[in-house]
Amino acid sequence: MKPPVVYGIALALASAFLTLALYFLGYHSDAAKLTQAQLIGNVGLLAIGITCTVLGIKGQRAETPAEKEFSYGRALGAGVMVSLVAAVIGIATNWFYFQIINPGFRDLLVQAQLDQMAAKGMNSDQLDKAEKGIRFIMQPMILMLFAFIGSIFWGTIISLVAAAFLKRPAAAVTAAAAEPPTLA
Repeated sequence: MKPPVVYGIALALASAFLTLALYFLGYHSDAAKLTQAQLIGNVGLLAIGITCTVLGIKGQRAETPAEKEFSYGRALGAGVMVSLVAAVIGIATNWFYFQIINPGFRDLLVQAQLDQMAAKGMNSDQLDKAEKGIRFIMQPMILMLFAFIGSIFWGTIISLVAAAFLKRPAAAVTAAAAEPPTLA
């Protein structure tokens, strides 16, 4: 299997395990803890994303012969492929999480948003109107779409930076190896 696919799968699984860890630690059961969960999740996902993307690009570079250039474009493509594989698998893992493991998570997200709006001074009529829009956006399919797009976006940003450091010019052929052998 190609390194971007392997590390894309690793990224998706590590992300799912992070989500499950937050769930089992109780961060996905209380609206008050949701802000902490988002901070931990975002930092963790960034670290996992950078690690898997860099390893995927390095793996693809290692498979490229030394005499062939591993250009910025090829490095970028390998990194984006890591995030694309992770995003596609993430659709399945997110669906499983929202539908099977934590079906009440949507209500928790809605409540957290309403609590933030109430803290800003919105009255009950405004909160009732806002709740309809929030519930629409917090549908599992829409959340999964946002997660898919976010994975591709951040994966591309990480890949743009990583590719600049991981590109490799073609190995220079030494002058002695380039000269034809002489007959004595």
